[in-house]
Amino acid sequence: MTKTIEDIYITSKQEMIDAVNALGILPLFSNTIKGFSIEERCAKEVYFSSSAGIWEWKGPVIQQTKSAYGKFFENKAVFVSPKFINDLANFKRDGFDFDARCDEGLVSYDTKYLYDLIASHYSVLSKQLKSEGGYVKPRKNDPVQWEARKGFDTQLTKLQKLGYITTTNFEYEMDKRGEFYGWGIARYATFENAFGKKFSNHVYDRSVEESYLRLFKQLKKILPHVEDNEIEYYLHH
Repeated sequence: MTKTIEDIYITSKQEMIDAVNALGILPLFSNTIKGFSIEERCAKEVYFSSSAGIWEWKGPVIQQTKSAYGKFFENKAVFVSPKFINDLANFKRDGFDFDARCDEGLVSYDTKYLYDLIASHYSVLSKQLKSEGGYVKPRKNDPVQWEARKGFDTQLTKLQKLGYITTTNFEYEMDKRGEFYGWGIARYATFENAFGKKFSNHVYDRSVEESYLRLFKQLKKILPHVEDNEIEYYLHH
């Protein structure tokens, strides 16, 4: 029996994993489709938690479901399971690989700069990206001064929304006692590096329209009471 969003209520990491696997597409935060998010479908104690909760489970969920995770729709994070990763990328890219998009003049210098930096690594932490890319202001006592590059978050969101970059994990700083602390630091990769040949050899097998229809039908299946125009809006924004 197909699960719908109404069947989801998350109180544990395993239930979050099961929800992503069952639905195929599951946003983390509330969005224009009411009730369609982990935020709205989890117990308060795992959302507002001083111990492990949905924030700490994001990385393990990505790893164990092998999902794509990023700001693919409405500039908000969403999990997309392996069954729909190729369709997600094909639709969001509008059938263009990154080089073709550049050749068509559809990419700004700043977007290409960050993409090339990420693509030069198999995967890379956001703090390393900021440092290597010159997005971090120099310290006052640094002998070499420069103007920090701007727009890191804007370009990173754009690359996710276009289906070229995904988050592969979240990692934590460790204190002197060997304990993890702080917010998880995102690790990024291109879809090609994250998902390998199974992705790169087949991402454009379907037409853009076919990929869109597969995504639409899946959302229609798991959101049976949502109007078509709401689903269409979500997928296109």
